[in-house]
Amino acid sequence: MRRASRTTAGPSPDPGLAELTPDQRLRRLELTVTRRLDGLLHGQYRGLLPGPGSEPAGSKEYRPGEDEVRRMDWAVTARTAVPHVRQVDADRELTTWLLVDSSASMEFGTAELDKRELAVTAVAAVGFLTAGVGNRLGAQVLGADGVRRFPARSGRTHLLGLLRTLLTAPRATAPTGRPGRRSTAPPPAPELADGLDALHRVAHQRGLVVVVSDFLDGLPDDPNEPPPWERTLRRLSVRHQVLAIEVTDPRELELPDVGLITLVDPETGRRREVCTSDRRLRERYAAAAAAQRDQVRQSLRRSAAAHLALRTDRDASADIVRHVHAQRRMAAAPAGAARGGAA
Repeated sequence: MRRASRTTAGPSPDPGLAELTPDQRLRRLELTVTRRLDGLLHGQYRGLLPGPGSEPAGSKEYRPGEDEVRRMDWAVTARTAVPHVRQVDADRELTTWLLVDSSASMEFGTAELDKRELAVTAVAAVGFLTAGVGNRLGAQVLGADGVRRFPARSGRTHLLGLLRTLLTAPRATAPTGRPGRRSTAPPPAPELADGLDALHRVAHQRGLVVVVSDFLDGLPDDPNEPPPWERTLRRLSVRHQVLAIEVTDPRELELPDVGLITLVDPETGRRREVCTSDRRLRERYAAAAAAQRDQVRQSLRRSAAAHLALRTDRDASADIVRHVHAQRRMAAAPAGAARGGAA
């Protein structure tokens, strides 16, 4: 009856992203992202985040009121006895490094996309936004079997190959074990801090670092204690522009009233039955989830990383476009106007 009604009513609705083959999903993803980001792709050398150039280009004599004192070149000033400031050239070739979290917790999803597919959408948007002549894109994928590395290369073929690899990668499953039986425990999966350390070792040239994760790995029970990945993320922010893309699902923020359910920890395989009909339990769950997300936001803020939150039940492309527009307005606004608006 469903097929007959579709035939008489008109064409059937488009299948979801998860129902398509990897190649079809790749074409759908590219078409959707490029259409939504049309108008932003013309700026080849304007990245996702504002920032000055970093390549030294000599010195010039200091002019009060025009030059910044923090760019003072003290070596030339001492040698010539005349104040000089450093000159820098804008970075024309951007190197973008991606760290994509593909751990078991990223397999969860209750909307049209799961968290892993939403992460692939974010990677596609970053790839198309940073595409340009001479620009390069490298990635490290954090999975259950270790860190998979993709060297920094340029070109559309390299980006599509990375997206195809992310779409076709085997799904991570929660560990299972039967009581009373001995089972060989799998090797421990690498943590987010391990992936950031590996990224710090390869990202030598100043550029853009994008971390796509739910940032739930290693969150301490004490909200005042920093997570283990914060230190390395802060080190990356010293040299690079860092964008943290947080991927969440609505059921991680609140529980629906659906009666008795079984919750499974995707990282450890632990199970617990929960009665969601209890209103006070749902309220405690929502409060704990909100506190957990606030803990992630505070850690990212202390790391000096720009924060972009994406949800599986929202239009990710629209959220990315709004973020890019906001960052570019900040970059184009005069410093005095920005300070006045903040005041």
